[in-house]
Formats: sequence, C-alpha cells, structure tokens
Amino acid sequence: MPRRTATMLAATLALIALLCAGVLIKVPYAEMSPGPTVNTLGDAGGEPVLRVSGHKTYPTSGHLNMTTVRVTGANYRMNVVEAVYGWLAHDYVVVPHDTLYPDGTTEEQSTQENAEEFSQSQESAKVAALKELNIPVTSRIIVSSVLKKSPSEGKLHAGDVIKDVDGTPVKAPADVAKLVTRHKPGEKVVFTIVPAKAAAAAEKAHKEPQGTEQVTVTTQNSADNGRPRAVVGIQAGTDHTFPFTVDIKLADVGGPSAGLMFSLGIVDKLTPGSLTGGKFVAGTGTIDDKGAVGPIGGIDLKLIGARNAGARYFLTPDENCAAAAADTPAGLTLVKVKTIADAKKSLDEIRTGHTAGLPSCSAG
Repeated sequence: MPRRTATMLAATLALIALLCAGVLIKVPYAEMSPGPTVNTLGDAGGEPVLRVSGHKTYPTSGHLNMTTVRVTGANYRMNVVEAVYGWLAHDYVVVPHDTLYPDGTTEEQSTQENAEEFSQSQESAKVAALKELNIPVTSRIIVSSVLKKSPSEGKLHAGDVIKDVDGTPVKAPADVAKLVTRHKPGEKVVFTIVPAKAAAAAEKAHKEPQGTEQVTVTTQNSADNGRPRAVVGIQAGTDHTFPFTVDIKLADVGGPSAGLMFSLGIVDKLTPGSLTGGKFVAGTGTIDDKGAVGPIGGIDLKLIGARNAGARYFLTPDENCAAAAADTPAGLTLVKVKTIADAKKSLDEIRTGHTAGLPSCSAG
C-alpha cells in the first residue's frame, strides 16, 4: 500500500475513532436554545391563549408574543460532539448542568417548580392588567402551603384565607410570620380563617369569602439554620378576587417570564382599539401585582427566537437591556421597559409610528 494512502487511511480511522469517542463520552453540561414564541392575542393548540368572560372585550390585531427558551432535560447528558457544536453555534448556549439543575434537582422537581412559577405569573399578570385599567381587584392573605409533619398539618390547609392571627388582622404575607414569631416554641397561636373550600367557591362566584372559624396551632422551634424562633409550618401568600373571569391557557410552558406579555394581552382585549396597530411586537419579563417588570434569563436566545418568528420590536426588561443590546439580531428594535405603564406607552408610539422617542437599550 502506498505510504500516502496508508497515511490517509490512518488519519481517517483516527478521525472516526475520535468522533465515536466524542459521541460516547458524556460531559456535565446542558444546552439552551431559542424556544417557540406564542402570540398572547391568538390561539395555541386550537384554543385562545387569553379568554375573558363576564366583561366586554374588543377585537385585537398584530402580535404580542411571549418568548421562551428550550433547555435539555435534567436526565439528559450531552456528549462531547454536542457540547462542542453548542459552543460554536450562535443560537445555542452550553452551560454547566448544575446551572439549570442545582443540587441534584430532578426532572419532576424542575417541572413542578416551573409550573408553580408560571401559575403565579398568570395571577400577577391579571392583577397588573386590571389595576392598569383601574378595575378593582381584591387581595387576601392565604395559606400557600403546609409542611408535612408540621404543627399545622391537618389543621390549616392550602387555600385557607387568613383573616387574623391572635386577633390582629393581617394585610401582607409577612405579617403572618411576624405575628407567629412573637410566641415562644410550644405556645399556642390562634388563626381566624375562611376554609379553603368556602374561599374557592366564593372566588368562583367573584365574591369575597365569608364564614370564619378559629384554628389553634401549637408552635414549635424552627429547624433551619437561622436563629431559633417559633414556627407553625406554613407558607403565607396572596390570592385575589377578580370581578370577572380571565383564563390563560398555554401548555408546555413554565417559569415566570411571560408575565409582562400576558398582562399586555389582557389590557388589549379589554380596551377599544389595538395596542400594536397590527405591528409584530414580542417581549419578555416577569411582572408583579403592582405592574413592575423584572429581569429574566436567556435574553439572547429569546431575541433570536423573536426575530426568527418575525418580530420587529422587543419589549426588554430594564435589567436585561445591557445584555440584550450587546448582541441584538438585525432588524429587531429593543424597547426598554420598567413597568406595564412603560410598555403600554411604548406600544402607543409603535402603533402611531412615532418610534424615534422609544426608550432604547444600550450595551455596557
């Protein structure tokens, strides 16, 4: 066999061996890539993303797209070839596996956490949208969760409305812990509550929960690493009574980052005219009950997904602006937002074509 042919054969075999090894060798990394975008004004899976009943709605046009990031699962292990491709590709990000799934988080735990965050973002989006339109929303303090084998197990239940603790009315979730920790471990705390079942029925009827009862719970010493204090084993949260029904339906999506776009979609459906004027606007950002927009992860990938879907404008949380401006896809205009009111004002300018004054993002 000629030496040149032998050399080429040896090199080919070595390359094949390296490729095989690259496929077989697993590395502790995970991959993120642009996920689908969904128009909150449209349909997904054959159903409207936003459905309002019990209140007048108006026709909408254009796009208010929420954006997502696709990630590899907790149980998936990348090989060397996939990791190298991800590092070289512009629209993929390879990160240490523990960045996405810290402390051995399982697939089920991650899915549950994302679902809970998504549910909370929907609730906050409704509150923020209705408050922006000066539509009254009533808030109440509830039992969000009860720890297993805690003093409250079997006595308090998730969804119970907490009216007062030891006779002192509660106005915020933090009030509950503050009043409980006034006690010493082993002392009794009296909760005045509306049971979860009655509260759920009242919420469905768009009424305030009625019919209180008292529940006595004996405190115990905290088991965490903080200072010793009395606890009862519950997590307090906030729930709301809406004057009409707003349903948000979107499968296979988790996390809190769609809050801003949901709230804008609700505002658009409840007001005459079109917020976008038929333009294609996408965006991201968490939102709280007061309408403040918060930062999210994966901004660079969401920009790519939005531009690939056809977006021309992207509503960008203020705290993500620098990272977004550092690598903005061609043809996409970033619009900085801090609140739902900011976003609404910018949409007015986009709709009317007065875009020179839009608040922009700058790198660094």
